[in-house]
Amino acid sequence: MKKPKFKVDKHILTPKHSKLGEREKAQLLEKYHVTSKELPKILKADSAIKELDAKTGDVIKIVRKSPTAGESVFYRAVSDV
Repeated sequence: MKKPKFKVDKHILTPKHSKLGEREKAQLLEKYHVTSKELPKILKADSAIKELDAKTGDVIKIVRKSPTAGESVFYRAVSDV
């Protein structure tokens, strides 16, 4: 009997991760007057974004549940290192 694989991105405690499209990425960077190099990093090998087919330079939107704010949104740039 084969044991089912655990998927960390589907776990209830893992916040929602999604990859921004090029248009959304450009709007985000313009809104905050930053480059993708100035955003905090997330490793390309991170288990939470493995299924997103993220490449270096992509921007990941992370939505976390917050008891005070309801939801908190964070952005990370995908990096090799």
